[in-house]
Amino acid sequence: MIDEFAKEYLHDDLRSIRETVLWKLDGLSEYDVRRPLTVTGTNLLGLVKHLSIMECRYFGEVFGRPSPEPVAPWDVDDDGTDMWATEHETREEIIGRYRRVWKHSDATIDALAIDSPGYVPWWPRPDVKLFNILVHVLTETSRHAGHADILREQLDGSTGAAAEYAHLEPDRATWAARRAAIERAARAAAADAPH
Repeated sequence: MIDEFAKEYLHDDLRSIRETVLWKLDGLSEYDVRRPLTVTGTNLLGLVKHLSIMECRYFGEVFGRPSPEPVAPWDVDDDGTDMWATEHETREEIIGRYRRVWKHSDATIDALAIDSPGYVPWWPRPDVKLFNILVHVLTETSRHAGHADILREQLDGSTGAAAEYAHLEPDRATWAARRAAIERAARAAAADAPH
């Protein structure tokens, strides 16, 4: 009983956070979803591309259920193109691939018991259960959703965890006042710190 509850709970959270990641692209220009916003080049569309590849591997080959989506083998030298979209990849292709990967991942999760064995050849302890992979993919997706939150805020000040709650976010004046208070506190703490 608890196994099915745990599996469904984790799966529901994964479904929700996937949608949040895609929501962060809504309303942005082609340039803004692709442009590098950190020193390492992190960008919104690249995060989606990376998450689709990651899910393909974890809910596909780890359980002997290869995804119909083509993905380079895990042991092929990576040139980093899993983290950004080339000029030849469209936003629609990348988002569409991610949604198709969800279906395959969801089918794997639905078909297997939470203690079903899997094998992750790139992990130091490669023998895993579906539970381990559910937690890992949820953690990884949540981590990148956090990156997407910050990138989107940098682009246009948009914040929030889900489209249905966006109307509850404070207005720009409230954010500006909060930022100013934090800045004052940081400067005061720095001035009082021992040199």
